[in-house]
Amino acid sequence: MAKEQVQAITKMEEDFAQWYTDIVKKAELVDYSSVKGCMILRPYGYALWENMQKVMDEKLKETGHENVYMPMFIPESLLQKEKDHVEGFAPEVAWVTHGGDEKLAERLCVRPTSETLFCEHFSKIVQSYNDLPKLYNQWCSVVRWEKTTRPFLRTTEFLWQEGHTIHETAEESQAETLNILNLYASFCEDYLAIPVIKGQKTEKEKFAGAKATYTIESLMHDGKALQTGTSHNFGTNFSEAFDIKFLDRNGKWQYVHQTSWGVSTRMIGGLIMVHSDNNGLVMPPKVAPVQVVIVPIAQHKEGVLAKATELQGHIQKVARVKIDASNKTPGWKFNEYEMKGIPIRLEVGPKDIEKNQVVLVRRDTKEKEFVPMDQLEERIPALLEEIHIALFNKAKAFRDENTYAV
Repeated sequence: MAKEQVQAITKMEEDFAQWYTDIVKKAELVDYSSVKGCMILRPYGYALWENMQKVMDEKLKETGHENVYMPMFIPESLLQKEKDHVEGFAPEVAWVTHGGDEKLAERLCVRPTSETLFCEHFSKIVQSYNDLPKLYNQWCSVVRWEKTTRPFLRTTEFLWQEGHTIHETAEESQAETLNILNLYASFCEDYLAIPVIKGQKTEKEKFAGAKATYTIESLMHDGKALQTGTSHNFGTNFSEAFDIKFLDRNGKWQYVHQTSWGVSTRMIGGLIMVHSDNNGLVMPPKVAPVQVVIVPIAQHKEGVLAKATELQGHIQKVARVKIDASNKTPGWKFNEYEMKGIPIRLEVGPKDIEKNQVVLVRRDTKEKEFVPMDQLEERIPALLEEIHIALFNKAKAFRDENTYAV
């Protein structure tokens, strides 16, 4: 059964798109729903997103940003206030036209992004330079009616964070735009082990209504770049459209300078396409839902499960760990957790107990090492860091080998 499970993954060299789809399904990250383009995030996939969200949320709060929540619905008249913005999103908008059996007086847009809602709110709460800056962030889902969809990469509904800030000066808004871009880049490299290239979008490619759009891009296994995060400087484009003014230090009315930025579950798609292989998912350790899985060998023998449970108690002090005490064979378990990309597999059986050691197996290289049981609390964090560095260096080498000056 385990062998069949692995064989069911299409080799990336044969069909990269199918390889990707096989992994997201068989690693139990997502399932398909009855609505085209809407994915069901399964517990393992959602736990991965929660770990990413936790890190990002902490970093944003450390830099003075506050979490808020805006409504899901946007009146059509509000969406149309910024001409370039509405034209950019019009083809992807989902509309609510009825409440029960009653036709609405005005159509409501299901948010594709929330600039207009934030602008309306900012226009009500800002009066003077003393009210600035406002540094807001929102965790939510958005809807964009995509014609072609793939789990995580392009879906009709997806989870993300969107930041919206307003500032007194153009210099402050530009600094915010670039600071967030750098935050995204460091998150990708320091937590996802994904090397990125930072840059500015062309006039044609920039966000609808923005003065400038900056992006981080990463190279996937198939040689294509994936946009994994964007940061936009709006200048005063939106504040002029929504009349967001403040009294400056000289007593004159000025328009606020504004930014917007976001990353989404698309990052998970990037993580898969950068690190995974033909045996399944490869998880970067720092965001992996499970960092160590304990597989008891000959668990029916006296003392094996008890020792495995004891080891779990020690390891959980330094890593996210689970023990698989099911009746499935060790071979099945090896393949299952290789498929799920758990960074370290710990094997312990009667012979290991006699020697007071365990076997640690790396998911990324398949390398094995024997570690004394009393050294696990030191060795496991060090090995997780080694795996992170190895994944990053491998991805960076691949990117550099496939990057050319033109």
